This record gives sequence, C-alpha cells and structure tokens, in this order.
Amino acid sequence: MLVCGVLAGGGALVRPAAAAPQPAAHAVPATSADDIGRLADSPAQLLAYIQAASRNQDYEGVFMYQQGENTQSSRMVHVVDASGERERVETLDGQPRIYLRHNDDVQYLQPDRKIVRRDSRHTVRFPGLLQRGPAQVLGHYKLKVLDRLNREAGRECRVVLLEPRDALRYGLRLCVDTQTGLLLKEQTLDSARRIVEQVSFSSVRLGKDVDPARVDSSWDTGDWKVLQPSMKPIDLLAQGWRIAMPEGFKAILEVARQIGPASGGAPHVVSQMVLSDGLVAISLFIEPYDASRHRHPPAGPIRHGAINIYGRRVAGYWLTALGEVPIVTLERLANSARYIAKPPAGAAH
Repeated sequence: MLVCGVLAGGGALVRPAAAAPQPAAHAVPATSADDIGRLADSPAQLLAYIQAASRNQDYEGVFMYQQGENTQSSRMVHVVDASGERERVETLDGQPRIYLRHNDDVQYLQPDRKIVRRDSRHTVRFPGLLQRGPAQVLGHYKLKVLDRLNREAGRECRVVLLEPRDALRYGLRLCVDTQTGLLLKEQTLDSARRIVEQVSFSSVRLGKDVDPARVDSSWDTGDWKVLQPSMKPIDLLAQGWRIAMPEGFKAILEVARQIGPASGGAPHVVSQMVLSDGLVAISLFIEPYDASRHRHPPAGPIRHGAINIYGRRVAGYWLTALGEVPIVTLERLANSARYIAKPPAGAAH
C-alpha cells in the first residue's frame, strides 16, 4: 500500500506533517502569571507563543496518542543548548522506534531491523503546532480562549479553541500550560465537536528538572544499515498536472520519491505534493497505475480516525490524497486533478 510505504520511516510519528519553514523562534519568558489569558486578545501572538514554547525550552515526559480504541505511548525528551534543538522520541508500545533530531537533521531508528533512516527535513510534531505562520492560520480558523482552567499531567492549563471557518477543516481543542505556554493536550474535533483524535502528556517535567543526557540514543548504530531518502524537486505543472487547491491551502513541497517495494517487485517513483493551510497538511501522491498494486486501497474514501485517505485513478496514474482533514477536502483535491499529456518530441503542431 502506497501510504504505508511512504510513511514507514516515520516510526514514532504521531501524525503526518508537512515539511515546512518554522515560525521564527522567540524566547519564552519565565512567568508566574497566566500569559495565555493575557494574550487572549492577540490571537497571532498567542499562537506564536505556543509554538515558541515547544521549541525554546527543555522538557521531557510521556505522551499518549489516542485514535478510537487504539492508543500509543511515547517518551519524549527535548533540550536546547548552544548547538540548537535536540530531541528524542521513543515509542513505548510494540517494537521500539526512536526519533532523533538535531535541528533539521533527523534520524529514525528501528532497532529490531538495525536500520537508521535519515532525513534532512524537520516536520512539525506535538507539542509543536504550526506548519506555517500564525497569519495564514487565522485566515481559516477562529481562536477562542476559554475562561476555564483544566489540569493535564499535574499542571494547570488554559483551554484554547481553534474553530474552522468552513467545512474543509477539523477543529482543535488545546490545553496550554499557564506557566510556560507548552501545549499539554491537543484534541481534533469534527463538525459535531466529537473527538476523533487526541494526543496529550500523561507526565511532564520542565526546565532544570530535565536531564540533557537523556536526549542521546542508548543504541550503538555503528554497524546498522543507513537509508537515505531518494528525493528530488519537481514541477507538477510542467509535467502536465492541473490541480486545484482546496480553499486556504497552498503547495509547500513538490518532490519525486523512489519507493521501495512492500513485498517483491521493483522500486517505483512516486510524485508527492504537500499542501498546508498553516495548521494541517495534506499529501497528494501520484504514481503510474498498476492494477495489481492498486486494488488496495480501493478508489474512494477510507477513514481512519482524523487521518483520511482518498484514492482515484486519473488517466494512467493513481492518486492518493491523505491528511488530517475531512474526507470532503481530500475528495475535492483528488477530483480536481487533470493530466494533460505532452505531445511527443518533434510532433507536428
């Protein structure tokens, strides 16, 4: 299945995210006041504050990812030193998977297979929030800071809502630490405000209570196989594709990937476009149609909690749209795609 092949290197990823420029880092002030409440009248500053809190302070803890009846727990350590950001995330359920990041240098470790997958693109992860700058987000979401305070992981947090302005997006309910601005809990809500997915810290330590040594890998990977992603920039428009973006989404990445076979067969090249509205991301994968490979998933929608998938055949290609958005958004994107074949070289006009 294409989606599994592309995401297989993710290991400890809790959700798909776009490789995107990060908002500029700003120091997170140490306060004893509720800065979340104070910034309630300045939505852009509040979003920037939450994002900066995930990047510019030391913290470690265990977080739980829940989707329906499925849960996954992971341990995270994040430290900031003279060399920049360093982060380690390790799954605590099933086979161990370790995510290591030093600024934009990323490694995914699979100890059971002695494999290291390298990447040079930092993706947005919990407790990070923004794919792009706050201004783009607020064009499509309304931000509300509620009066009530909650407690998560033993810490007081303020409830913040990001409500979509249309039916193309899910909403988010956040609980933000009142002392530091760190995101402690994130819930994805459908149009009826039902929770379709959530990720939250069950325990967390901050500041001087964090041991920087815990960010290092405990595995000796000297003799492991290192896999480097095979990607190159492409221009889908120049290749003959005409794709209408859902309202508010912009293309932020277009690449060709070489995907290894899931079971037998030869590797094949997949084109990928990543779109974002500033808060969430959508990936559109395009590959030559193969009847034996594209029986699963079938054409049409597949729902998996907040992550939806929509497949469709266009000319001699198979398109797969994937993202944490309502299925109508993926359907609109995939059904807008048209392929205009180029005339053969030297053909008469």
